[in-house]
Amino acid sequence: MQEEVENRTLTLIVSGTKFTGRLFKAAISKYMAHRREKKLEKQRSRDSPVTPKGKQTVKQLIGQNQGVSNIEINDPSIRDFERIARKYGVDYAVKKDRSALPPKYLIFFKARDADALTAAFSEYTQKKVKKADRSERPSVLAKLAQFKELLKNTVVDRSRRKELER
Repeated sequence: MQEEVENRTLTLIVSGTKFTGRLFKAAISKYMAHRREKKLEKQRSRDSPVTPKGKQTVKQLIGQNQGVSNIEINDPSIRDFERIARKYGVDYAVKKDRSALPPKYLIFFKARDADALTAAFSEYTQKKVKKADRSERPSVLAKLAQFKELLKNTVVDRSRRKELER
């Protein structure tokens, strides 16, 4: 294994009619230029700033210079909104406003994402309405307990009648 690491080989294919020293030198210099170009390209990609996607800080969002808008949410279950915003590919930042007694959440987003955010926000409100409707319905266990009480209170005639029918 150690020998394989130490003895690295390079395969260079050169097509030509007559293989000369000049041709070999030109092939090696082209290969070295290619390697230098790849190294510089890799270094450039590493140095370029990566624009964050999805959830980010307010400072990062403002730093993208694309205009920022915000929406206020009073609901503490902000996780549902984050899941939906990720689905729609919205770049956003959540800031908690502790000045109000029930804390408010400010959602900052890019101005160009306004259409996607309105779609995400409408889906979020539909989800909240469905959840509220579900909470108003009585639970199945409560109904079952109620029916058990009704069965206990009813009198069951347990006497058997033996009659012959002909």
